Amino acid sequence: MKIVFATNNQHKLSEIRQILGDKLEVLSLADIGCDVDIPETGTTLEENALIKAQYVFNHYHLDCFADDSGLEVEALGGEPGIYSARYASLNSHAVSSGSPQPASHDAEANMDCLLQKLGENDNRRAQFRTVIALIQKTDAIGNAQRINLFEGTVKGQITREKSGVEGFGYDPIFQPDGHDKTFAELGVELKNQISHRAQATKKLADYLLKSV
Repeated sequence: MKIVFATNNQHKLSEIRQILGDKLEVLSLADIGCDVDIPETGTTLEENALIKAQYVFNHYHLDCFADDSGLEVEALGGEPGIYSARYASLNSHAVSSGSPQPASHDAEANMDCLLQKLGENDNRRAQFRTVIALIQKTDAIGNAQRINLFEGTVKGQITREKSGVEGFGYDPIFQPDGHDKTFAELGVELKNQISHRAQATKKLADYLLKSV
């Protein structure tokens, strides 16, 4: 069974494929010839995931899913949330004088910005959350569609400094509950068993495999 994952993020694609194994053949946007940077104009993870999946479904008429993930830090009122990938670029005060404005998806700058804003605050509670939007055809030509949402959450805390080299994004500063290491120290194999994306993807896979 083939399905499109509406992303060209190689980290996410690799992670999803590892989680699903050989249960499903997951195609990327590049695999279907889509080079559009689909705008994420929603105000929630749910809206952004659905926007991306809907774009692929409407233009390519293929069953597809998209995800949106965010790190939500309690002491920062849920920031960075939907802005996780471009947090530093939206917080110019976090950029040192004379330094260039960090680009979107600059993981190091995003972590530095978050740690600076959190400062010495003793409340380090946070959670990673992923929402996956799945759209499937319910007729032969794709005029009708079925939409389902799947969510995964992992709670933990923000460390005071970066630690570990595996994973991506905020992994070096997020320590999940029940572990004394960050996602970046735990390694990809263990992370893919307990992460927010793993939880949401398992729900997606369980749903899809019922019809295989």
